[in-house]
Amino acid sequence: MVDTRSIKRDSLFLMAQVRLYGRAASDKVKVRNLSNTGIMVEGELLAEVGQRVIVTLRNVGEVGGTVAWTQSARVGIAFDEPIEAAHARKHMLESQSEAPRYARPAVHAPYADNYRKRSI
Repeated sequence: MVDTRSIKRDSLFLMAQVRLYGRAASDKVKVRNLSNTGIMVEGELLAEVGQRVIVTLRNVGEVGGTVAWTQSARVGIAFDEPIEAAHARKHMLESQSEAPRYARPAVHAPYADNYRKRSI
């Protein structure tokens, strides 16, 4: 087994589909982190170590892989072939003309630049 914990990975919030080989239905999961060689997902996926899966990622498509580990609702999947992880979040970054609402300041001060202290 190759230790890949030192490989660069992105922490992000995306959704993906994971389908176990031999099953028709896929499970919707949250992507917790993503690298070119694997993914950590969270959801109601009932998978066992060594089980073959197909992960469907936006802007990447279907990627084959093997379940490397499971811990509670989290599952680590090693991809069969490296992917370009940046493609999965490409549209998300390009489509945002400003910071998401949760990242913006709570109060907007449109006249802050023109504000002068009052002398007392």
